[in-house]
Amino acid sequence: FTSYDYTAFYETVVPQALEQMMDFEADRMRNLILNDDVIATERDVILEERRSRIDSNPQAVLGEEVDATLWQNQPYRIPVIGWMQEMEKLNRADAQAFYDKYYTPNNAVLVVAGDVEPQVVKALAEKTYGKVARGPDLPPRIRPVEPEQNTRRTVTLADARVSVPNFSTQWVVPSYHTAKAGEAEALDLLAEILGGGSRSRLYQQLVVKQGIAAEAGAFFQGPMLDATNFTVYGAPRGDAKLADVQAAVEAEVARIASEGVTSGELEKAKDRFVRSMIFARDKQDSMANIYGATLATGGNVRDVEEWPGRIRKVTADEVRQVAARYLNLNHSTSGYLLPQAGN
Repeated sequence: FTSYDYTAFYETVVPQALEQMMDFEADRMRNLILNDDVIATERDVILEERRSRIDSNPQAVLGEEVDATLWQNQPYRIPVIGWMQEMEKLNRADAQAFYDKYYTPNNAVLVVAGDVEPQVVKALAEKTYGKVARGPDLPPRIRPVEPEQNTRRTVTLADARVSVPNFSTQWVVPSYHTAKAGEAEALDLLAEILGGGSRSRLYQQLVVKQGIAAEAGAFFQGPMLDATNFTVYGAPRGDAKLADVQAAVEAEVARIASEGVTSGELEKAKDRFVRSMIFARDKQDSMANIYGATLATGGNVRDVEEWPGRIRKVTADEVRQVAARYLNLNHSTSGYLLPQAGN
């Protein structure tokens, strides 16, 4: 799969097959055969993937437009899969140039998780990847800096396929890689308390108590190389209006920014986060993904190991501070997915 900051190849095999799989991947790193027939076939595959996942899904279409509006300078404004008109022009020369530039041992991270011993994995890595020549040093990557957000922007899509409207509001915020000490952890906990599940403020207030929302929540995309986004969202239930749901969501955001969160809310959110890391150890692919994503977005092994402790140190006032500092509606981007007029 490919995310905004990296591409990952992954396999699940028995320990006895690890050497063979590492040998396959080491070979693919430099000996991939790219010809016009292969490129034509794979280009058709991703074009169809875009048609089925994006173009035929109004929510996905709106999501792309919101991203392109939220980010003014960052490449994050470009869809991971790409724009259709550019994808249609991809050719063998494009693929070969990209492959030669980036698919080298000195631009890769290898993560192995499971019933294996570190010294054995190291020996296998030296035996397989070690024979692949180091590529040229990559030139410094110019990281575009997002300008100050100083306007409130809206994106609206009306579509005949939509029966229940919904909205989302996003803010540009620091990621784990770009945040000051403790800020990303506070944003993570803010998202959990505000809209991280059925015990969150948004769910309890809008879905359970007021009964005006079919769904309401919040999330923070922490593992990004550059800045990231904080999102709240909601959809009405029954005769409730979308505007009422949005107003109620914004009221909860404003309440936390002014009054903060309770010690009980904060401790329960911390417990859920720490438990999630413990439970992740039950699945080796979860642990591999956690370490891989962290290492690929500017972090290190210590960041993963110390994360539960950093979460435990966040105070209620730090959560309030990040809400007040970053969740300013005058510096946000909102997307509205609506039924077509007359539906």
